[in-house]
Amino acid sequence: MDLTATQRVRGFNRTVTQRIGALNEEYLARDRPLGASRVLWEIGEGGLDVRVLRARLDLDSGYLSRLLRRLEGDGLITVEPSRDDRRVRIARLSEAGRAERELLDRRSEKLASSFLEPLDEQQRARLLEAMGVVERLLTSGLVEIRVDAPTSAAARFCFRSYFAELDARFEAGFDPGRSISAEGDELIEPGGLVLIARLRDEPIGCGALKLHGRDPAEIKRMWVAPEARGLGLGRRLLHELEQHARQRGATLARLETNRALTEAIDLYRSAGYIEVAPFNHEPYANHWFEKQLVES
Repeated sequence: MDLTATQRVRGFNRTVTQRIGALNEEYLARDRPLGASRVLWEIGEGGLDVRVLRARLDLDSGYLSRLLRRLEGDGLITVEPSRDDRRVRIARLSEAGRAERELLDRRSEKLASSFLEPLDEQQRARLLEAMGVVERLLTSGLVEIRVDAPTSAAARFCFRSYFAELDARFEAGFDPGRSISAEGDELIEPGGLVLIARLRDEPIGCGALKLHGRDPAEIKRMWVAPEARGLGLGRRLLHELEQHARQRGATLARLETNRALTEAIDLYRSAGYIEVAPFNHEPYANHWFEKQLVES
C-alpha cells in the first residue's frame, strides 16, 4: 500500500473525528460519548433486537453491553426479553430516552449545518458531492460476501426479491417454474454454490453457480438490492463467482439474461463476457454470454 495514500486517509480521519466531536467524552454537550449517543439513536422509536443492533453498528458484544447498561442506568432505555422468544433481548427507549433522542437530533442538525454555513454555494455542493462519494466507497468496504446454503433465510430473501424484480421488469412477467432450474442440490457443493452479500449482517445481494466439472460453469441469480446499487457489488459478486468456478476446474463461464436488464448486460460486457449464439433454451433470455476463465 502506498504510504502517501495511507497518510492521507489518516489525516482525513483525524480531521473528521475532531470536526464531529468524536474525541469528546460529552458528545453534543450531553453526558455521554459518541458511541452511547449513536446506540440511543439507532434503537429508534420501535425498539431493536440487541443482536441486530450489534451487527448494525459492528460493535463488540462486551462493549455494547456496557453501553446498554450505561443507558439503562441513566433511565433512557430498557432491555427486556422478547415476548415471542425469551432468548431474544429487545432494547427500547423510555420516555426520557425518546426526549433525549429528539434533543440529539436537533443538536446533530445544528452540527451538520455548521459544516455548511461557512461555505459558499459552490463549496457546499462540492462538499456534499464528496461526502456522497466517500460514504458509498466506505459502505462498499463494509459489504461481506460468503458462501451460504440455498435454503438459508438470507438466500430465500434474496431469491424472492430477485424473482419479484424480474416479474416487475420483464414484459410478460416472470414465472420461476418456466425458467431453467437452479434449485436445491444444484446449488450445493459439488453441484454448485450460492454467494450472499451482506451489509451490517443484512442480505443485500446474491449470485449462484451451477458447476459441471471442467465443462462451462453457469452463473445464475445475480441480484443486488436497489439500495445497494452503485457500490460496485454486482461486479464483486461476478468476480467471486468466477473465482469459485475457476478453483473448481471450470475453464469457461456462461450466463444468459433478458433485454430488460440493461445494467446487467453492460456489466457483463465490461467484465469481458462475449455475446454468443444461444446455448440453452431459457425462455426468458434474449442474450447469451460466455467468458474464458483461463488465459489463452
